Amino acid sequence: MKAIIISGMPAVGKTTVSKKVAASLKKPMVGGGDVLKEMAVEEGYTPGGDDWWDKGDGMKFLQDRKRSSDFDKEVDARLLQKAKKGDVVITSYPVPWLTADGLKVWLSGSVQSRAKRMAKRDGIPFSKCKQILSVRDGENYKLYKKIYGIEFGKDLRPFDLVVQTDAIDEARVADIVIKYVTNRRG
Repeated sequence: MKAIIISGMPAVGKTTVSKKVAASLKKPMVGGGDVLKEMAVEEGYTPGGDDWWDKGDGMKFLQDRKRSSDFDKEVDARLLQKAKKGDVVITSYPVPWLTADGLKVWLSGSVQSRAKRMAKRDGIPFSKCKQILSVRDGENYKLYKKIYGIEFGKDLRPFDLVVQTDAIDEARVADIVIKYVTNRRG
């Protein structure tokens, strides 16, 4: 089976959807964040939880990584190897733009819905979540534009499937992705 590569803006539900898709298809799941956390450990950090990026040490690590694009390039190289092998569900911001391998899914969601999701997930006030997302959205765009020339979140041409998540929960989004993958295989 081809790799299934799921991307989207922060807090759109990528990890939750990817876990559901991977479990349903009985495939391993790996995320860019997982690989980046492995590298953070190598740098002496102690990452934990899906919300680590939105708190003190995680935000500091994200600041530290800005000094060199080597972190991101290494994460992406590891994920590209996995995509080439297939039989995996991958979450990644830039990988869909960097490979012809795999089925690529973009999860689309407004800042409002993503902030609500983040507030519920992380127990952070909604207004603070909107601020965090505003910063992360801008930083991700600038980062991937600088490293790869990618119009992250704007150029959706690499994607086989785009799912608007604002009005549906992660379980329904996962069902849509699973049905699409199953139909493509059959």
